[in-house]
Amino acid sequence: MMAVQQNKVSPARRNKRRSHDALRAVHVMECPECGAQKRSHHICPQCGMYNGLQVLRVQALEVDEDED
Repeated sequence: MMAVQQNKVSPARRNKRRSHDALRAVHVMECPECGAQKRSHHICPQCGMYNGLQVLRVQALEVDEDED
């Protein structure tokens, strides 16, 4: 069995229900250690620093240019 609505839902009531579904813009700032773009209150993905402390060990990617 399927649910059957009893009364028509007005556009105002429908839109009030959907008012919390909007996407919010992400706040991006510059990392004070390396200068990379990072989200505020998050660990920097480039250097692994947070609030002046080394929190995450980040390995440098080695690129081999000789491969063809």
